[in-house]
Amino acid sequence: MKKLLVANRGEIAIRVMQTAKKMGIKTVAVFSEADRNSPHVKYADQAVCIGPAPSNESYLRGDKIIEVSKELNVDAIHPGYGFLSENADFAELCEANDIIFIGPRSKAIRVMGSKLAAKETVKAYDIPMVPGTDEAITDIPEAKTIAKDIGFPILIKASAGGGGKGMRIVENETEFESQMDRAISEAKNAFGDGSVFIEKYVASPRHIEIQVMADMHGNVIHLFERECSVQRRHQKVVEEAPSAVLTPELRAKMGQAAINVARSCDYIGAGTVEFLLDENLNFYFLEMNTRLQVEHPVSEWIAGVDLVELQIKVARGEHLNLKQEDLKINGHALELRVYAEDPMNDFLPSVGNLEVYLLPEGENIRVDNGFEQGMDIPIYYDPMLSKLITYGKTREEAIELMIEAIDNYHIEGVQTTLSFGRFVCEHDAFRSGNFDTHFVKKYYSPSLLQDQETLEAEIAAKIALKHFLKEQKVLKVPS
Repeated sequence: MKKLLVANRGEIAIRVMQTAKKMGIKTVAVFSEADRNSPHVKYADQAVCIGPAPSNESYLRGDKIIEVSKELNVDAIHPGYGFLSENADFAELCEANDIIFIGPRSKAIRVMGSKLAAKETVKAYDIPMVPGTDEAITDIPEAKTIAKDIGFPILIKASAGGGGKGMRIVENETEFESQMDRAISEAKNAFGDGSVFIEKYVASPRHIEIQVMADMHGNVIHLFERECSVQRRHQKVVEEAPSAVLTPELRAKMGQAAINVARSCDYIGAGTVEFLLDENLNFYFLEMNTRLQVEHPVSEWIAGVDLVELQIKVARGEHLNLKQEDLKINGHALELRVYAEDPMNDFLPSVGNLEVYLLPEGENIRVDNGFEQGMDIPIYYDPMLSKLITYGKTREEAIELMIEAIDNYHIEGVQTTLSFGRFVCEHDAFRSGNFDTHFVKKYYSPSLLQDQETLEAEIAAKIALKHFLKEQKVLKVPS
């Protein structure tokens, strides 16, 4: 593998290229017209514009990406996450053109891309699943009867879904049909597939996922868990590894279950198996993400591995050089997704210019970043600016370093989730480890963040006044 094209943009494109360059592999960036001056374009050895700003005219044009790859004699394509990363047709297109797709085979992507097909596939391995239907709902009255048998509240979910789209919580029988219609409509609009199913709603769940890696020779390992329960609109904002609640015994059980999920579909490469964990520490299989996850850096830090390097080696046909017994958890890592969103206004996207954009630096602080000072935030893509990751020997150390890093991350021109990240890290529920996916609903409100910011401003003003008076020799202040 001498030349690798990254079919993505922003921080994940740079992240993949960093490892490729370390391995002596030349890199090719693709970019839309909106991203012409983006850092990932400058970082690559070669860069090609593939179309206008809208992603369906650029980053989602698999045919165009293949065309560019062939023209530049590219050996492999890394899809990053999002865009074409879980597109089975694109993986097949790579295979048909003798280009290595750095990810699983198209069959595994297709099976795990459908929650219903995934459930059916893993059945043989006796993996715990939330009670519910095993097939798409076609008869709504019959589905209502099933829902009554399961017991309300229940959850309606899109089979092809993700990110909370096509998902509805139904508290009682009277609202079942209206919520079902909404879920089907939303699933059709979001995924072009109106298939939905129902399952028991787990009231106080934690979102725990297991990182797996598999080679072409039947070797599968897991690299421990990530806790991803701090979410807004069913999408993660703060992630950490390991989880504060898993015992060694439960970790081993969930890890083996994740390995079995990978084996069930002949998986190759990096993947993530997602589980719900209830208040009694019972776990249930949710789905498998057949790609590198946004939050992969926390796993890299505690396991001491480069997951992108392993992806590339596995894609080249190499054996995994790690055995499960070789892996040990070392320390604790925390990640905050820094979105250009306004946490004071329901986390709505904040569009503008990065007038000030200064990254925090220091030991055990990592920023996977895709922007520079002076850049505009494009309206066409996900509003994530970067990922801020901190590491400590203990969870407490990682949290304190995250607060310090947030304070030293200076952004002006747009609203961001930095202040929300600080709120999370300082909250008693998070610090104690006693929280679930309802953290935002239970504990957060914009007024609390406003109170925090007002208090911090008052403290800063008092400190500034004290220094001013000391310099003017108006006030005697002990040194």
